[in-house]
Amino acid sequence: MKLFFEFINNNVLKMEWLSNLIYHLVEDVFNLSMDSNIGGSLHFFIYDSIKIFILLTVLIFGISYIQSFFPPERTKKILGPIKGVKGNILGALMGTITPFCSCSSIPIFIGFTSAGLPVGITFSFLISSPLVDLASLLILMSFFGAKIAIAYVIVGLIIAVMGGTIIDKLKMQKYVESYVLDMEVGEGEVPNLSKKDRVLYSRDQVIEIIKRVWLYIFIGVGIGALIHNWIPVDIIQVILGQKNAFSVIIASFVGIPMYADIFGTLPIAEALFSKGVQIGTVLSFMMSVTALSLPSMIMLSKVVKPKLLMLFISIVALGIIIMGYLFNLFSYILI
Repeated sequence: MKLFFEFINNNVLKMEWLSNLIYHLVEDVFNLSMDSNIGGSLHFFIYDSIKIFILLTVLIFGISYIQSFFPPERTKKILGPIKGVKGNILGALMGTITPFCSCSSIPIFIGFTSAGLPVGITFSFLISSPLVDLASLLILMSFFGAKIAIAYVIVGLIIAVMGGTIIDKLKMQKYVESYVLDMEVGEGEVPNLSKKDRVLYSRDQVIEIIKRVWLYIFIGVGIGALIHNWIPVDIIQVILGQKNAFSVIIASFVGIPMYADIFGTLPIAEALFSKGVQIGTVLSFMMSVTALSLPSMIMLSKVVKPKLLMLFISIVALGIIIMGYLFNLFSYILI
């Protein structure tokens, strides 16, 4: 069994065969040494780009096929009768089957809120959707291994559930913009899709999402290649190393102005990790980019009033920072 999982990890997730193929491409075809900055950067860029797009295509197709069984109408019926922490847990779990960035999650958040779902549940969904989808779990495994990937997803869900619970307990529904609450949403019938319809839906989702994220993936891989092969370890260590007590906070705030989903941030995270940056600092950076990016906060400000927006940002930011320090403290268990 152990050999089977090692085979899956090395050949399906990490795609070592692809890494070896690109190695020979760089060395034999381009005639560049892998020990040189240019050769190493070229290998990093080609290998990570191809690997991410292969995994992204397969995973988004599979997740979208599952998601086709849970259209908004059915989701509302599932979550509607459930209140309290159980509802927040289900809202967070529902977010894991939506392969979207934070900006794409906001229209769904509006739909759920206008349909009358408690604001705590909708915020649990809004936090978890860009942070911990199923695709991120498997792609994280390909970069950092199963322990770190599973721990990341569990902590992300905890942040989503706690965030939604706090917002619910503080009765923040009144701070949602009135036009959202006043929107009329028809019940509608749950569509009965054939297998062919589900395949076509999944294919369309793959095309749509890749069109939306391909540029950010290439930018992320490019930055990762730059960090991996051109920026000295000493500089990275001074800013984000273990000796800097504020490394987690710095990483969290550096990620906020960026706009990318987890697929675009992973190559940067991989490069930082290879330079000796602690895993909690790396994951804090990833979470801040995916959950608190400036463009998505601007969009959210059109949906909720400033008091609720600031509470949301504070809860998520504090959760990310605490998570980062805990991951750094217990990294010996995960690595």
